[in-house]
Amino acid sequence: MYERIRILREDRDLTQRALAQMLRIHQTTYSDYELGRLNVPTAVWEQLADFYGTSVDYLLGRTEEVKPYPRKR
Repeated sequence: MYERIRILREDRDLTQRALAQMLRIHQTTYSDYELGRLNVPTAVWEQLADFYGTSVDYLLGRTEEVKPYPRKR
């Protein structure tokens, strides 16, 4: 799962620093997320899913479906 967030970031030519700034965290914290050294908080998973236009399940490797779930009204 941690590799998936690294791949998505690299596919968009983003640095860890740029993504960390968007998440309002330190670059070293984000690096630790990608390396699996720190558990990613639920709120950050949600932010990443929204940013990448996918679901948290996709980020976690629970599905191969990239398309996000429909939002509830």
